[in-house]
Amino acid sequence: MRSPRDFFKPLAVGAPEPVREIPFRPSRVIHFFPPQNEKLVSKLPEIIPTVDILLGNLEDAIPMADKEAARAGLVNVARTVDMGTTQLWTRVNSLDSPWGLDDLTTLVTEVGDKLDVVMIPKVEGPEDIHYVDRLLAQLEAKAKLQRPILVHAILETARGVANIEEICAASPRMQGLSLGPADLAANRRMKTTRVGGGHPDYVVRVDPPAGDDGPQYTAPRATFQQDLWHYTIARMVDACVTFGLLPFYGPFGDIKDTVACEDQFRNAYLLGCVGAWSLHPAQVEIAKRVFSPRPEDVRQAQRVIDAMGDGTGAIMLDGKMEDDASVKQCHVVVELARQLAARDPELAASYGF
Repeated sequence: MRSPRDFFKPLAVGAPEPVREIPFRPSRVIHFFPPQNEKLVSKLPEIIPTVDILLGNLEDAIPMADKEAARAGLVNVARTVDMGTTQLWTRVNSLDSPWGLDDLTTLVTEVGDKLDVVMIPKVEGPEDIHYVDRLLAQLEAKAKLQRPILVHAILETARGVANIEEICAASPRMQGLSLGPADLAANRRMKTTRVGGGHPDYVVRVDPPAGDDGPQYTAPRATFQQDLWHYTIARMVDACVTFGLLPFYGPFGDIKDTVACEDQFRNAYLLGCVGAWSLHPAQVEIAKRVFSPRPEDVRQAQRVIDAMGDGTGAIMLDGKMEDDASVKQCHVVVELARQLAARDPELAASYGF
């Protein structure tokens, strides 16, 4: 059994000390790009100022023949492209693939000082994080890095969801979790081929209208499409909050359906997610808009904070009861708004900061 005092000691001689608290920087959108695609890489200087996190993808969307080129391309981007205040992440290949070890070894030893977070796909249990934790420490020591690289896990299997609390608690490096709906749907044998979002067959139906001879079961009845991912997102948020991590919604596959994309992102935002993935520039603005509090919500939250004084007791404001619980909710909104405004002058103006 490991002593709690050892939890914040480096796992390799010469490795940097683990962080004691996960830093929360603006994280509304994680924008993916293929590092081997020179045409897209040439556009990165235009994209970087518009996103909170830029992620060099080495995994599923990269053909097998391009794996090494993608890895080399990401090294080049890290060395030559000015990231400004935008975070640089990578999604490496899965731990059971032929490329995952080389991804970590190359990136940490060659550009580890440029990387903020390494995203690990298909994490199924704490043992996966323990392996990555020790390996990163050894590589950081070899590269003489001054700060630890954080780890982000993707929930893509039923076993991963079942072990979610143990995954969150596996290492001080754990930065957050993302929902991977496509792989998770396949692993669960869900009968959907969509990447995120709802499904027209997953519905609730209103009761049948009443007739003289009883309910009219064959009469037309309104239906409402349900969210296939509500349970998993809520469980992910609870686990992340419990262990001080950040929860993210993952990909929304139908690029052209920006309306449904915004709906799915907003569901995740309301449940507590801090951001979402972007697979196309069209989704960047959606994520930034959704995961930024509305100006009217910020103003109302500040009104409640001001009216509550020391934050204890209860008051009536605009005919509604506000108490210590509601003022805590308001502080969440205002604090997020201030963090985002520090990075986005237009947002700051809309908030009146």
